[in-house]
Amino acid sequence: MITILIADDQMLIREGLKTIIDLEDDMQIVAVASNGEEAVALTKLHRPQLVLMDIQMPIMDGLTALKAIKKQFPDTFILILSTFLEENYIVNGLANGASGYLLKDMDTDKMLDSIRDTIHGQFILPSAVAVKLIAKLSQTNTTQTEKVELTQRELEIAKLIVEGKSNKEIAIDLYIAEGTVRNYVSNLYSKLEVIDRVQAIVKLKGYL
Repeated sequence: MITILIADDQMLIREGLKTIIDLEDDMQIVAVASNGEEAVALTKLHRPQLVLMDIQMPIMDGLTALKAIKKQFPDTFILILSTFLEENYIVNGLANGASGYLLKDMDTDKMLDSIRDTIHGQFILPSAVAVKLIAKLSQTNTTQTEKVELTQRELEIAKLIVEGKSNKEIAIDLYIAEGTVRNYVSNLYSKLEVIDRVQAIVKLKGYL
C-alpha cells in the first residue's frame, strides 16, 4: 500500500485528489495539509511514503516544506504538484530532492501511474516540464558535453528521455519491455557519468 500525504491550500484540489486516490486499491491518503507547515508536521506524524506538494501555499510555501521534509526524512518521495510551468519552481524543486513535477491539469490515470512509478524509483518529468527545464538549464550550462559512444538503441532512448518520456512511455514507444528500458537508462547514466534524469537531460541536450 502506497501511503500518501496531499499538501495544497485549495480545498477542492485536496478533496478531489483524496477522492480519486482513495479509490485505488494500492494507495491510501493518510493526511491532507493546507500549507507547508502542516505538511512538515503531518509528514513527521504519519511518515507517508510520498507527498504530493503544491508550490504556492500560505504560512510556508511548498519549496520550503520540501527542503524541510527531505532534510528530516530523506527517503520520503515528493512530487511537486503545480498549476504553473515556472522554470525556477522546476529547477529549485528538483535540485532540492523532488522526484518529479506534475501539472494539476494532467490526466488522472497518468497522475496515478506517476505516483506508482515514483515509488519504484522513476523520475517523473512530463514533456512540457522537460522542455521548460532544458530551456532554463541551457541558459546556465555553457560547458560542452564530451561526446560519448551510444548505440542506435541508446540514442533512440536518449532522445525520448530528453522529450520527458518515462521509462514506461519509452517502452511503449519502442515496443520493448520496461525492464529493458531501465537497463538501457542505467547504461546511459554510466556512460554520461550522471546519477539522475535531470543531469542526463542536461548532458544529452548538449550531445544530441
